[in-house]
Amino acid sequence: MTDFRPCVAIPSHDHDRALPALVAALRGHGLPVLIVDDGSAAEAAAAIARLHDPAGGVSVLRFAVNRGKGAAVIAAFDHAAAAGYSHVVQIDADGQHDLAALPALLAAARAHPAALVSGRPVYDATIPRARRIGRWITHLWVFVETLSFRITDSMCGFRVYPLAPTLALLAEERVGTRMQFDTEIMVRLFWRGTPPLMVPVAVTYPPGNSSNFDPWRDNLRISAMHTRLVTTLLLRLPSVLAHRPPLLEPPRHWAALAERGAGWGLALTAWQLRHLGHRATLALLAPALAYFFLTGRTQRAAARAYLARVGAGPAGPFAPLRLMADFAGRALDTVAAWAGMLPPAALEPADPAGLAALTADPRGAVLVVSHHGNAELARALADPVWRDRLTVLVHTRHAENFNRVLARFAPAAAARLIEVADFGPDTVIALQQRIEHGEWIAIAGDRVPVASRGRVGRAPFLGAPAAFPHGPWLLAALLGCPVHLLFCRRIAPGRWRLRVERMAERIELPRAGRAAALDGLIAAYAARLEAECRAAPEQWYNFYDFWAVEETKG
Repeated sequence: MTDFRPCVAIPSHDHDRALPALVAALRGHGLPVLIVDDGSAAEAAAAIARLHDPAGGVSVLRFAVNRGKGAAVIAAFDHAAAAGYSHVVQIDADGQHDLAALPALLAAARAHPAALVSGRPVYDATIPRARRIGRWITHLWVFVETLSFRITDSMCGFRVYPLAPTLALLAEERVGTRMQFDTEIMVRLFWRGTPPLMVPVAVTYPPGNSSNFDPWRDNLRISAMHTRLVTTLLLRLPSVLAHRPPLLEPPRHWAALAERGAGWGLALTAWQLRHLGHRATLALLAPALAYFFLTGRTQRAAARAYLARVGAGPAGPFAPLRLMADFAGRALDTVAAWAGMLPPAALEPADPAGLAALTADPRGAVLVVSHHGNAELARALADPVWRDRLTVLVHTRHAENFNRVLARFAPAAAARLIEVADFGPDTVIALQQRIEHGEWIAIAGDRVPVASRGRVGRAPFLGAPAAFPHGPWLLAALLGCPVHLLFCRRIAPGRWRLRVERMAERIELPRAGRAAALDGLIAAYAARLEAECRAAPEQWYNFYDFWAVEETKG
């Protein structure tokens, strides 16, 4: 079936209080709803039965005795298939999941109909500690069972199943029908080549929320499931490796590359760095580095293309590993700097007098940075006066894990980040006010925005035209302030050189020659960035096709 026809399945056992509002919200999205009453007690069963309204798009199927969550969802699959639906949206009946994420889950399923689209829970403080620990134990087992980090949460009860591969799996394999169902079916679908897509979903445990989870029986069932999955993996290893899901499609834009590495992994790295030191931590990162190298096909290809262009020696099959290893070291340096483990003296200015003059200048300014070197380390180690004046425009959604860790070490620094995807007139006004108060605005000059809408130019860079954003120069022209280029390059282990150069006292974009003026600014910036790349080729951290023609499309 090629048409995307979703319906909703809600398994429920004695959960009836949140159901009316949940069903009303789902019907507001135009989705037909099937509630499977999994042997609820009389009072709850009566409340659930009152929701049955086939003419209004709501049906109730009742089991006389409790069969388990998995059995309820499987029954919903059968009913959905018989009715001609292509996908089933499963959502738990207790009201924990934020339905605001539903459009994103449906959009992902529509774009990738062969994928299992699942929520990736974002918990607030209401989650019980025991529940959090138990979930992480299952996450670790799933990483082992799939030989992958792609399933970041296998227990979320808010997901969109593609019916065809799911029913094919259930016809051929035995899957647990109780609380182990969500995890087991996700792992087994992954083994058969169904790719997972994880969408953030806010999760709150409502006051007075009751759970159907039996700590003894269900934990035993889940332990037996993991034992069975690991054993099956060992027996089927060649087949599993052959059918592991490929990338859904090669990403053409840098923002389409998912942030790699979980927040807990970054936090663990920070702990190791503090207690074990830089070298030991880097050694412990070797397995993760090897994993990213082996699985990052897009990143490997981009790194080889860059190394060939910059003339940094033969770009053999293992050449990209140099850039990835340097990037790992850069991340450690950044965490160490924000955690106070690096002395300010590790950062030396290339032009002390010029830097002092900039610091003494009461005017605001735009600082154009890049993903060459470590501009973030400059912010961490610079004089506190710098940090108090500096606001950074970032793609925090693309690097949410790193910024979450940053917030632990330096809350004030994390607070001075502005998400560029939310850029609008209000943001420009706020930035203008900051400039008028003598603050600095840092923006990357080497990342094309997600929705460029034509605000992109091409300039010669390492021997071929490459795409660069108009954004930094348009912003500088709007703000009417001086523009500086900032580079921070590692010159030796534990030592970095900060270079800040005046590019323009003010950006002028005449109406008649606006396009030519922008092209000239981009060309000048590209030439300066190229010089930095040739001076330190291994400190380049744009792991995507920088020269792709598609980058310029709006």
